[in-house]
Amino acid sequence: MIHHPSISVLFVVEDNDATLRSLLSYLQSMPHIRPVTTPQLPDNLRPYDMVVTYNSKNSADTIESLTRYVLSGGGWFTLVHLSENPLPELFGVQQEPVGPAAELRILFENSNHPLAERLPDAVYVNGHYQGLRKTADDTQTVLYADWHYSHTPVLTQRVVGEGRLVCTTLQAYSDSRLQQIFYRLLYRTAAQPSDGRVLGVGILGYAPSVGKIHGLATEATSGLNLRAVCDLNPERLNQAQQDFHAVKTHRLPESLADDPEVEVVIIATPPNVHAQLCLQMMRAGKHVVCEKPLALNRRESDALVEMAEKRKVHLGCHQNRRWDPDYLAIKQALIDGLIGDLFYLESFVGDFNHPCGYWHSHAPVSGGTAYDWGAHYLDWLVSLIPDKVESVVGTRHKRVWHDVTNADQERIQIRFASGKEAEFIHSNIAAARKPKWYLLGTGGAIVGLWRDVTAYEVDPVLYFHQHDIPATEMTPDITVYRRYHTGKIICQKPAIPGREIYPFHHNLADHLLTGEPVTAPLADSVKVVSILEAAALSMANGGTPEVLNVG
Repeated sequence: MIHHPSISVLFVVEDNDATLRSLLSYLQSMPHIRPVTTPQLPDNLRPYDMVVTYNSKNSADTIESLTRYVLSGGGWFTLVHLSENPLPELFGVQQEPVGPAAELRILFENSNHPLAERLPDAVYVNGHYQGLRKTADDTQTVLYADWHYSHTPVLTQRVVGEGRLVCTTLQAYSDSRLQQIFYRLLYRTAAQPSDGRVLGVGILGYAPSVGKIHGLATEATSGLNLRAVCDLNPERLNQAQQDFHAVKTHRLPESLADDPEVEVVIIATPPNVHAQLCLQMMRAGKHVVCEKPLALNRRESDALVEMAEKRKVHLGCHQNRRWDPDYLAIKQALIDGLIGDLFYLESFVGDFNHPCGYWHSHAPVSGGTAYDWGAHYLDWLVSLIPDKVESVVGTRHKRVWHDVTNADQERIQIRFASGKEAEFIHSNIAAARKPKWYLLGTGGAIVGLWRDVTAYEVDPVLYFHQHDIPATEMTPDITVYRRYHTGKIICQKPAIPGREIYPFHHNLADHLLTGEPVTAPLADSVKVVSILEAAALSMANGGTPEVLNVG
C-alpha cells in the first residue's frame, strides 16, 4: 500500500494519565506514525521528529534541552490542560486564567491555511475556555475561539531557528476534527508538507449517474482535479465532455493507464471487471479507488492487495455509505453504550418490484443479488461488529422474476468467533418490508424503520407533480430502547448527524496528500468480499455453513 513518510513522536506524559488515550489511539491507527510515551524527557531526542509535552512543569535543564532540539530542527508541541503554570518564553505566548466550561466555536485565523484544507469553517468543541496571550510578534495564531465577541488565540505556532513550536489550550483530544488538525501539525513539522499539491484523477467507466457524481465530487475536493474519463462508449465520452468541459477522454484503459496527468483512477465499471482493471491501473503506478464490491471473490481481492503492496500505491473501495447519518448515529449510540454490548444485528433492504433490466440484475456481471446493496450493508456490519467471522450461511429464493438471473431474495447469516450474530436480507419480493436496522444489546435495542417520503411540485395544468424519494436515500426513523434498573423500557431518539457533501473524496485526498487514515479500511472491504463469496457457496450448496475464519 501507499507509504507515507515515517514520523516518530515522543509524548512526555505520566503512564497512568488516560487523558490523551483517544489522541494516541488515533495516531497509532496510521502505520507511518510511531508515538512513544514516557513520563520523563530522555537525554537523547535525536530519534524523534516532534516532542509533545502535557502540562509539564519544565525544569531549566528540560527547557535548555528542548530549546537545543528546536533550534536544530525539531518540533515542540505543548498541550496546556487547565494549567496556569508559566510557559517557556520560547513559545511566544502565555496562557490566560482558566475560564468556565462551554461549547467553544473554533475557527482558523486564516481560512486558507494549509491545515484547513477540506475541513469545515468552524469546529464546535467542549471544554473549559482558556485563551492564549501573545508575547512575541512572530507568534502566529492558527486557531481562535469566539469569546465575548473577540477572537482569542487557542492554538499558536512559532518558528524558532530550524524548528517549530506549537501551543494549544484546547482539551477536546477525542474530537475527530481536532485530532486531524493536531496530526497535520505533526506532519507539517516532521515531513515534507504537500501544500498546494493537486492529484490528477481519471474516471474509468462513465455511467450516467455514478461517473458524474465522482466527477462532481472530485472537482469539489481541494487537492483533487478531474483530468480524464475513459469509456468504451463514445456517447458516454461525449456526455462527460458536456458535464466537464476541460476533461480529456480515452477510449481504452491502456490509454488511461499511460496518461501521465492521471495519478488516481476511480474504477466505476460493472463488478465482473473490477479486479482486472484495478490490477491494470495499479501495475501502471496509479492509485486506485474501486466501486463496490471490491471484487467478486477472495482470490481476486488477494491479488489486488498484493499488487497494491508491490507497487506501493493506494487501493480503496468506494464505501461512501460510511457517512450515512443513520449508520453514524447507530455507531455513536454503540460507542456511548446506550444498549450495552451489541450481540445481534439484522439489516434489510428491498421491496416487491420488478428488478431493473441493467447489469445489476445479471448474476455473471453483478455477482448476484447480495453483491449490490449487500456490499454496503455488510461493510456497515463488519464495522459495527469488528470481530473475527467464523462461519457464513446463505440462502436464496427464485420464485417470481424469471427474466433476470439474479435471485429474487438472498439472506446471509454470519456467526462470529465471539458468539455474536448478524443477518442481511436483500429481497425483491417483500410486499412488507422488515426494519432497515434491528440491533439487540445487553442493555437495550435499536430499531430503524424505513421512511417513505413524497415531494409535490405545483403544476398549473396537472395541478401537481409527484416525486417519490427512494426510501434507501432517506434517513430511517431510528429509536433506541433502553432497559432501566426498574425493568421499564425507555424509548429515545438518538442524535442524527447532518449529511456531509462528498466526504469520501475529502477523506481520500486527506489520506493521499497527508497520510490521514481512511474511514473505510481496505481490510473491511476484503472481509466483505470473503463473506459474499462464502454466502454464494453456501447458497449453491443448499444453505450449508461455510467456515470462514477471517479477522
